[in-house]
Amino acid sequence: MISVTEHISLDPEELEFSFIRASGPGGQNINKVSSAVQLRFNAETSPSLPPDIKQRVISLAGRKATRHGVIVIEAKRYRQQVRNREDALDRLIALITDASIIDRPRRKGRPTKNSVKRRLNEKKKRGTVKQLRRGPGRPGED
Repeated sequence: MISVTEHISLDPEELEFSFIRASGPGGQNINKVSSAVQLRFNAETSPSLPPDIKQRVISLAGRKATRHGVIVIEAKRYRQQVRNREDALDRLIALITDASIIDRPRRKGRPTKNSVKRRLNEKKKRGTVKQLRRGPGRPGED
């Protein structure tokens, strides 16, 4: 079992690794060795994830998730296949960990008495400044 959080662990059977040829540096080896890794994880049908976390993982994955809830992660950062495999797995674990963190809903606060007093004083100052700008004897006043 692959431990993600203290409550969530993934069965290695749920992960599907396929190896593809990577673009980028590698010299002549690039045409011979399939060093890039494509990790597929079906979050929709995974028995390891609770239902609420499944939805958050899929929405957090964005373009990496298919319509059917399969998360596809490509790792081609390194030249070695083993390191790319570890990188893909680490990225999946980070995604699930982020989805398992639930933000507390924001509670609406009330302004303090002093802040209300300051705001009203500022409004009065602005009003008097504007009133002084008018000047005496304008038609339509009084």
